[in-house]
Amino acid sequence: MADILIVDDELSMREFLQIMLEKEGHHVITAENGDQGLQIIADHSFDLVISDIKMPGISGLDLLSAIKDQDNTLPCIMITAFASPEDAITAMKFGAFDYITKPFKVDEIRAIINSALKNKRQVTGPDLSISDMAGIIGKSTPMQHIFDQIRRIAPTHANILIYGESGTGKELVAKAIHQHSKASGNNFVPVVCNAIPETLFESELFGHAKGSFTGATANKKGLLELADNGTVFLDEIGELPLTIQTKLLRFLQEREFNRVGDTRTIKVNVRVISATNLDLEEEIHGWRFREDLFYRLAVVPLRLPPLRERKDDIPLLADHFMKKYAAEFHKEAPTLSSYALKVLMDYDFPGNVRELENIIERGVALATSNILLPESLALTTSQPKNRQNLTDAIVAATSEDDLFEKGLEQIMSGLEKQLIKRALARTGNSKMKAADLLKISFRSLRYIIKKYEIT
Repeated sequence: MADILIVDDELSMREFLQIMLEKEGHHVITAENGDQGLQIIADHSFDLVISDIKMPGISGLDLLSAIKDQDNTLPCIMITAFASPEDAITAMKFGAFDYITKPFKVDEIRAIINSALKNKRQVTGPDLSISDMAGIIGKSTPMQHIFDQIRRIAPTHANILIYGESGTGKELVAKAIHQHSKASGNNFVPVVCNAIPETLFESELFGHAKGSFTGATANKKGLLELADNGTVFLDEIGELPLTIQTKLLRFLQEREFNRVGDTRTIKVNVRVISATNLDLEEEIHGWRFREDLFYRLAVVPLRLPPLRERKDDIPLLADHFMKKYAAEFHKEAPTLSSYALKVLMDYDFPGNVRELENIIERGVALATSNILLPESLALTTSQPKNRQNLTDAIVAATSEDDLFEKGLEQIMSGLEKQLIKRALARTGNSKMKAADLLKISFRSLRYIIKKYEIT
């Protein structure tokens, strides 16, 4: 059930929408003009506002602007009997969730309302992790499983091996484990194994004595000593040189080591958390990683899901990154349009959360309005394999003369038009079902139908 405000100077429209929404279990309040709508909003909290654009006094666009100034997450659907491209563009720039013209079909307005309410729940849903889990953001089932594992394994002293693709947040998880451990008040020392030259790695990890090699002008503590009574995080452990693997194994067995060029034994109490995006069992079979070291490191294995397996977190992550970079760039935090969100939800994110963050950072940096549209998002141009195969098939089925006489735009327009017509025919001319079949938004379908004058 949602709390919905309807603002319209037409009594019949207010009553129609109220009856429809209350039948679906929602709580509805109505206002006959923008002034009354603002007064009601000041006293009540809503999940959605549906407003006419042309009203006496405060217009729907003025009402929309005022609402967004107060609560940027409150979705607003604008309706009008006097459609104009200028109003549509202004409404979307002001942050409207959608724009629909009268008369409209019941299934159309119902689908848009349901989409707006779903988006509201996604964006404002509980952020279960920012303060509790070292800045990890997620409410999806896979992430709740990760949070549960972190809470269970953190109080132990077991070594942990974190598996995950690049950009999934392995270091954040390691920090969360450290923060929930008994060593949380001591040092957390990250080490990127493939960023240190092999000739310097032993000295960096274990330290060295004065005079042990050219340039060693003083005794130096290694990273393991700096992490004493705390946690050392060995990132990209799969790329650790074999010579260092042997020495790390000895340390894990004995919890002691010698600095380079020193005979004294140093004992430390350090928890080791490792991470890799490689298949270490395959590395073992290829003689690139020691099997005995693997078992020492992976007392507790932990696999992080890629972003494509936790897409419910995309709206929450995008909203967090928009606020983060808006503050950094001294800008007003923008709203992610429903179409831009659809683009993100349909994308596989080979670079995972790190890629999403970069996309949002660029979008906020280059944004010229308070709403991020699909064109504000710079996604990779690489295509999934099945889409590339489809493209190859289309090119193969088109003669070379047609390819170069008609040109790319004409060929793709014709293909787009045919696909729309086939989808409408298959769904009995239902635009909602056709949009689902084509995996595009309802509004995108309406735009294409109007563009090509498809009847």
